[in-house]
Amino acid sequence: MAEHEASEEPAAEVRDAAKSLDLCSDVLEMSLREGATCAEVLLHEGLEFSTAIRLGNVEKLQQANFRKLGVRVFAGGRTAVSATSDFSVSTLKGIIRDTIDMARMAGEDRSACLPTEDTYNRPVQSLEICFPASSDLAAGTKVEMARRCERAALAHDPRISNSEGSGFSDSLLQISYANTVGARSSYRRTLASLWAAPLAEMNGQKQRDSWLTAHPDISRLQSPEGVGMEAARRALRRLGARKVVTCEVPVVFDPRASAALLKHIAESVSGTALLRKASFLMDKLGQQVASPLVTMCDDALLPFGLASRPFDAEGIPSQMNTVIRSGVLESYLLDWYAARRLGLRSTANSNREPHGGPSSGPSNFHVAPGNATPDEIIASVRKGLFVTELIGFGVDIVSGNYSQGAAGLWIENGRLAFPVEEVTIAGNLKDMLMDVEAVGNDPVILAETFAPTLMISKMVVSGN
Repeated sequence: MAEHEASEEPAAEVRDAAKSLDLCSDVLEMSLREGATCAEVLLHEGLEFSTAIRLGNVEKLQQANFRKLGVRVFAGGRTAVSATSDFSVSTLKGIIRDTIDMARMAGEDRSACLPTEDTYNRPVQSLEICFPASSDLAAGTKVEMARRCERAALAHDPRISNSEGSGFSDSLLQISYANTVGARSSYRRTLASLWAAPLAEMNGQKQRDSWLTAHPDISRLQSPEGVGMEAARRALRRLGARKVVTCEVPVVFDPRASAALLKHIAESVSGTALLRKASFLMDKLGQQVASPLVTMCDDALLPFGLASRPFDAEGIPSQMNTVIRSGVLESYLLDWYAARRLGLRSTANSNREPHGGPSSGPSNFHVAPGNATPDEIIASVRKGLFVTELIGFGVDIVSGNYSQGAAGLWIENGRLAFPVEEVTIAGNLKDMLMDVEAVGNDPVILAETFAPTLMISKMVVSGN
């Protein structure tokens, strides 16, 4: 894509929250007048910017405002959802009528209903998750941040010979929710991120790696130079990578690899998977499912969390949930519908886009940090694999079978010896959780699921 110069005009404003909530209330009134037995409205409005740089040239530049209103109506135990970005009265009335007609033709589900009034008794907490200074920066300044990031990577070492690019993105999102039970709330959140992906070359071998920083507050991002140099360092340490002989050894996951592993656990404890009976953790509440070293929490109230929010997609006030405590499964992640079907209580883990229905999912799902440093964990391993990247989709959360391509570094006598690539690590999530032998003190928050360094006492590493 050809380079485009960024506009220096300030981004447009998102409407006042009170006006957004008034619009939601109007849509609810229209829905009841048209014959819905109850209804809810979810409104997303915001600003977003993203740019990608490669070798100093702008390859992508996007800046946009967006808005979408989703209405979910109920006709008894039947429900349907529609969404629109046209907020004219005539369009909204037409969509509401069509959605009610769809609901009346849908199959009946006695569990389909809005949360009960008592669900909203807890106060909605005020969170520090909106830092709009990023949205006020000129687009050219944001492009230059990405350029600085790539320049730092390319200048770090002569063996950094090329680049897959670098980029910056930020967004401001306002979420407003209202339903006919009486819930009515709104909040804003921001998110900024910066990344680089350089290429290293030595003796004809090429390797790539990347690094990312993300935070709701742009002023707390790692510096562009810091991101570029860390990405370069990670690419350089992969030079000379080779396979290893197939063996069963301890495997240490760095925080990025641990976070990828944790995503499968988050999916396994979600109400959406449990309703399908598609989880190896089905019917395990109160049982020991992991090492006593493992505590996993989901905390939508986490200060500066990338997925922090005062309420979920059904307007239910957020809370901190301990899912696994010292290895014992204490809770699942549930939206209202899943909780009702399973005979449990909602954990305020409803996720939803305006155009779809709610489902259960994580919000700052993480492993509580331990006391060991990454160096201490590596030093405890006589022979094993330190994983820095996971590749592929070989995970079955029904059986727990786990098989992933991996890259990283080989550990010999407690030290990182040489880089490794084109290997597969395999095990079963049931055993892997029980075999966690060390938990690091170094969580890295780059997404809604994060973790520190983790060591699993034994897995099969398949290579030559």
